[in-house]
Amino acid sequence: MRLRTLAEVVDHLGATGKTGIIDGTEIRVRRPATGRRDRETFISGKSKQNAIKAMVVTDDEGRVLFCSPTRPGSCADITHARQLELVKHLADGPVVESSPMPATRAWALKPAGAS
Repeated sequence: MRLRTLAEVVDHLGATGKTGIIDGTEIRVRRPATGRRDRETFISGKSKQNAIKAMVVTDDEGRVLFCSPTRPGSCADITHARQLELVKHLADGPVVESSPMPATRAWALKPAGAS
């Protein structure tokens, strides 16, 4: 099965009753050349490094279900989630419960009532 959009991933997790894990990943990149107009957009406030960000959704076995397009490091994780309409998909999709996982600071999506 090929899942192409975040909405399809949320629907798939809800229909199958599987747990999904969402993580905002930051990847360090080389600094753009001097004089490039977007040079400052890659500086991450979180790591004080030049970075790009992507949101990744995996299942409970670690298989990647969705990886978003990358954004510059200056984009906050919550802004990236809003741009991907994550909250809308979760609100309109199947009933899920979310719980923070402090070790990774990721969020796990579980079907409501699952333990």
